[in-house]
Amino acid sequence: MTQSSEEIQVSVVMPCLNEADTIGQCVEKAMQALQDLHVCGEVIVADNGSTDGSPEIAMSKGARVVYQPIRGYGSAYLKGITEARGKYIVIGDSDNTYDFQELGRFLEPLRQGYDLVMGSRFKGHILPGAMPWSHRYIGNPMLTRILNLLFHAGVSDAHCGIRAFRRSAYDRMRLQTTGMEFASEIVIRAAQTRMRITEVPVTYSPRVGRSKLRSIPDGWRHLRFMLLYSPTYVLLLPGLLMWVLGMLIVTVLLPGPLPIGGHAYDVHFMVLGASLALLGFHVFSLGIYVRTYAVTEHFDEQDAFLTWFWRHFSLEKGLLVGGISFLLGLAIDTYILCLWIARAFGPLYEFRTALAAMVLLVLGAQIIFSSFFLSMMGIRKTSEHWNTD
Repeated sequence: MTQSSEEIQVSVVMPCLNEADTIGQCVEKAMQALQDLHVCGEVIVADNGSTDGSPEIAMSKGARVVYQPIRGYGSAYLKGITEARGKYIVIGDSDNTYDFQELGRFLEPLRQGYDLVMGSRFKGHILPGAMPWSHRYIGNPMLTRILNLLFHAGVSDAHCGIRAFRRSAYDRMRLQTTGMEFASEIVIRAAQTRMRITEVPVTYSPRVGRSKLRSIPDGWRHLRFMLLYSPTYVLLLPGLLMWVLGMLIVTVLLPGPLPIGGHAYDVHFMVLGASLALLGFHVFSLGIYVRTYAVTEHFDEQDAFLTWFWRHFSLEKGLLVGGISFLLGLAIDTYILCLWIARAFGPLYEFRTALAAMVLLVLGAQIIFSSFFLSMMGIRKTSEHWNTD
């Protein structure tokens, strides 16, 4: 097998942490598959601190071993992929759960123009004892559905441990996570950058040796990562909904109780509306901050909403809107004070008006300070990202 970087077409990358029982078989299968396919390729084992002789076994079978002292599933892959020299990159676990002799299934779609080829255990064969029922019927399907819902990836097995992609696609993904969530990040980034994704069925075999997977902690890491990567659904939309609903409730109940179905909705619901309005704007503004940060730091791609927002937003406009809201609230409070003085500081029943004034005051102050913060975030690369000119 040639080691010329100009001739290498396929790089097979495997992470390894104490896989002495299986690493040799995985390397042999990958090498044999490359030979059978008449493909110039290489096998790279990214060792993550093995102490059982795994690197020596891998080298004896013809693999090139690179060392990653920083622990983590993603860390090992990032090191191995960085060292890879192939046009096409296949990554797969080195615990013998995946058959690297199925390599050809991944290469053909890449040659047809796909950017990412995912293995699918659910479309293939899951051998007895390979996957616990909780992973097969609850964990993996649930996480995959959430990922598809948030990012529209359209895959059936988002956490399959074998997949392939073009080197150019990898460069566009800008992957950064170092833990188990690396598997989710690949699919999410591919979907966000509108890459062509397809799936091929694979065989999933029982693992040899002790599994390093921790079901609940690792499942939560995947879920947490997906939620953090989707501020539109976690922050922007919920915040906007609460903000609009809260303002509607405050406005409708400002004149007096609202009778519906024989019940009067009064000041208690108005307090709820005020709380929703203030909390909703806070959550919504956090969503703007997170989305802006993600785009400016190249974690995510700009979308139509954020582009529209930055085309129309300016510090001056924010200060104007916030100032009007704040001054209107202050004027209402001044009016209430005047009423109290006119009544010789006697009993005062202006709770609804005072509550509406409070909402306007706090929202105005939030808009003003949020505008300053957003302007600071937008100083760098504003025209580059939002095409404001």
